[in-house]
Amino acid sequence: MPASISTALLTDMYELTMLDAALHDGMAQRRTVFEVFGRRLPATRRYGVVAGTGRILEALERFEFSQDQIDWLHAQRIVSDEALDFLKDFRFGGDIDGYAEGECYFEGSPLLTVSGTFAECVLLETLALSVLNHDCAVASAASRMTIAAHGRPCMDMGARRTHERAAVSAARAAVIGGFLGTSDLEAGKRYDIPTIGTAAHAFTLLHDTEAEAFAAQIELLGTGTTLLVDTYDIPTAVRSAVEAARAAGGELGAVRLDSGDLVALAFKVRGQLDSMGATSTKITVTNDLDEYAIAALGAAPIDSYGVGTRLVTGSGVPTAALVYKMVEREDAEGTMRGVAKKSASKSTVAGRKYAGRVIGEDGYAEEELLVAGGSAEDAGRILAAVGARPLQVSLVRDGHIDASAWGREALAHAQEHHVRSRNELPYQAWRLSEGEPAIPTHYRTAD
Repeated sequence: MPASISTALLTDMYELTMLDAALHDGMAQRRTVFEVFGRRLPATRRYGVVAGTGRILEALERFEFSQDQIDWLHAQRIVSDEALDFLKDFRFGGDIDGYAEGECYFEGSPLLTVSGTFAECVLLETLALSVLNHDCAVASAASRMTIAAHGRPCMDMGARRTHERAAVSAARAAVIGGFLGTSDLEAGKRYDIPTIGTAAHAFTLLHDTEAEAFAAQIELLGTGTTLLVDTYDIPTAVRSAVEAARAAGGELGAVRLDSGDLVALAFKVRGQLDSMGATSTKITVTNDLDEYAIAALGAAPIDSYGVGTRLVTGSGVPTAALVYKMVEREDAEGTMRGVAKKSASKSTVAGRKYAGRVIGEDGYAEEELLVAGGSAEDAGRILAAVGARPLQVSLVRDGHIDASAWGREALAHAQEHHVRSRNELPYQAWRLSEGEPAIPTHYRTAD
């Protein structure tokens, strides 16, 4: 997508109508603080993974209303002329802080803190939530899958199982969660993700014999390629694949299994490969994998996994269930005051949160400590007194975006950060079963 395309209408209508009403009653310029957080983790998640922050910043770079968009809003009578005049020159001029991409998060964790006027902050709600709810869900699923894989590489092959643009975002989020490659070429180009892929069953079916198909693929891609061996009879295909590679002067890189009892087949294929002297030929498996299936394959002689549907749909948790709520606002005297909802089951905690992770004497995390209200200096002293690791970083200051947080190198840094953050969690975080969050969230006031 060209960098010139505006992201300003990636929003819900009520954000513009709230802006319009606030302009009319004089409240639009009141200073506010909004936070993105989850009230609770899904039952199957003992931690979440922050992903998508870089995409938000890249989108914020293009969050301005074009004349064509202004004309459409006017024709549809979405907002008043006063609001349209405001939107013509709109650029976000506030501050954004947040958890670093790759950081683990828990109940109440302020993944993103947006500060500025009400007019500035309210317009970013849908953009922030649509990105984070998708990307955090995918990265959290990817993290669980890479835990289950115990160091064996996992590859994203889910492009055909989701919206074409969501596939690109999912590939990026999967890398943050520990995946090492993607089949999606747009994701590879945009984010410098290694791309993978050779041939499907259709290529074998196209040829008169399986051996001809294998020979043609090897001639083009070399003996290090991966051959799909379950179109017809697997033992016959494995033998043909190894022989085709040797006829071309080398050892076959890998075979792929895409159906059947993968545990039993992996043992049989490994035995056959070894008996033929193809001990360096690897085995990769696909076929509707998720973290539970990957864990079940742990004892099998498998070298890598290709994951599709369950990855790009969050493995049963397609949204991270994050919300964007105001936690502070300026009052009539110009003083910032904490605000909170009191709704049953949807209550919030007033005051801007400063987050830290308390590390125990054994080197593992013990709690997520959120200091509400007060100044950053006061909160910093409280967090330091208990040895908490600060979790929030500056992303935008006075509208100026930290480009390093969404550039090409940011993705590699996010993956590395996730490994460090996940390794810091106690053992129960690594369990795939349902249970309580790996660490509890506690609140303190800065007063």
